Amino acid sequence: MNSTDGRFTGIYKCGSRTLEFGKKTLIMGILNLTPDSFSDGGRYTDVDAAVDQCARMIREGADCIDIGAEATGPNAVPVTAEEEMERLIPSLEAIRSRFDTPLSVDTFKSVTAAAAITAGADIINDITGFLGDPDMAKTVGDNGTGCILMFNARTKGDPFPYTETISSRAVRELTESIEIARKAGIADNMIMTDPGIGFGTTRIQDAELSASLFSLGMQGKHPVLYAASRKRYARLFAGGDAADEAQLDYATAGLSFMAASVGASMVRVHNVAATRMALKSFDESFYAFANL
Repeated sequence: MNSTDGRFTGIYKCGSRTLEFGKKTLIMGILNLTPDSFSDGGRYTDVDAAVDQCARMIREGADCIDIGAEATGPNAVPVTAEEEMERLIPSLEAIRSRFDTPLSVDTFKSVTAAAAITAGADIINDITGFLGDPDMAKTVGDNGTGCILMFNARTKGDPFPYTETISSRAVRELTESIEIARKAGIADNMIMTDPGIGFGTTRIQDAELSASLFSLGMQGKHPVLYAASRKRYARLFAGGDAADEAQLDYATAGLSFMAASVGASMVRVHNVAATRMALKSFDESFYAFANL
């Protein structure tokens, strides 16, 4: 079911679990199991530390946890699937055994996705939008898992025409990603889109993508995930390169408020508590009127 303003409303299916959109802005908490993530690399590589951080984010109001075991920032060093799984699976299994919260795994490798699904993942968050690994869509479709398809300006490696805006390119490539998902048997209510803030884009392009969330959700057919937490775009509003973590989290909370107001269904953040507080007034006003 879609709301009249072009925002997705209804149930998003992910394996045996669901996420309900239309009553509040959902929050996805970020759990990095990597030693080299640009923001919090090395903090949660230990299983117990990962479980504790997951518990903290759920207490603070996270509706979903996104777990990543390979950094994907501009300066990240690629790792093999074997190394990615060695980092991921022990913590994922421990978290799944303790919490019923939907779990997303951030990977663009189908072999890692398959192992993650076996270990308890409900959603595969693919930063290539199924345009990378040719086996990813089938892996997700065969397992009945939800997916997040991100527009990634780096994926195809070709410059877009100057006659095409970044938002129109994002719509075009996300449409292609969605068609791949559908052909793999993935239903529309199991597909979420992500504008790909900071992935091969300039800050001006990030602003354009941020203002185009309704179109990037295909006018309400799919929930939109907005992920700008502690990225370079957030630094614009936090004092630049000298910004500390707290300043970045305040800026992220503000961007999350903005994104929710222009169509985001869920925001992906490092600091769940700050974002939940920022979204409280928006959710209580917007969704109260929307559900009358």
